[in-house]
Amino acid sequence: MSDRHPDGSAGDVDYSGIAFPYPSYRQPDPRIAARIVGALEDARSVLNVGAGAGSYEPLDRDVTAVEPSASMRKQRPTHLPVAIDAVAEMLPFPDGHFDASMATFTVHQWSDLAQGLAEMRRVTRGTVVILSCDPAALDRFWLHEYAPEVIAIEGARYPALDRIAAALGGDVDIRPVPIPLDCRDGFNEAYYGRPEMLLDAGARSACSGWSFVEPEVVERFVATLERDLENGVWDARFGHFRTQAEFDGPLRLIVAK
Repeated sequence: MSDRHPDGSAGDVDYSGIAFPYPSYRQPDPRIAARIVGALEDARSVLNVGAGAGSYEPLDRDVTAVEPSASMRKQRPTHLPVAIDAVAEMLPFPDGHFDASMATFTVHQWSDLAQGLAEMRRVTRGTVVILSCDPAALDRFWLHEYAPEVIAIEGARYPALDRIAAALGGDVDIRPVPIPLDCRDGFNEAYYGRPEMLLDAGARSACSGWSFVEPEVVERFVATLERDLENGVWDARFGHFRTQAEFDGPLRLIVAK
């Protein structure tokens, strides 16, 4: 396992540098949340691994949150349980301790995917629910043409869905998660019909993939998108997204019974 960052972050991102704007842009979307809760079924005790600021933690369950980044733990609202400082690869719980477990937008940052998923399976009696992205579907998003470097980095970070399924074992169901036009959770694809939002530096910084590209890439992206929005080129090519109710992008729910 790689060394942890100074604030405790254990993945490939040091969240001490991006945690400040994170909760302002990364609010849980209720429609995505409903899919996660549905996948958890009647589980009462739920482990949330890589819990971050607490997005998508169900409020009607007994949730135990695990988050290695001190910066992210500080961002958790007071109505959520205090997160335990631990990493996915070494969960401090006995075998079969939880009815179900969940992990949202986090497996791509783990230093050892197979070990982390094996630990989730070890401590979980029932269903394991993973919200992630299919790296093979990232190029469906128009950002692929404006910042291919970001898409390439994300594609290399997100593990293939069959790797996740194989590591979890058992009966695995991979479900597409449509992204709503007014999605409240500001990951990149959430702005498929609101391109102006990705001109906001705060919105970009709340998506960890942007932290891996050179400043010149960001400057080129901003200048090109601003130009194409002003001269109508973006709307001529992608304007239909502005009124498209949902986007069939890369978001996937992996449900292992």
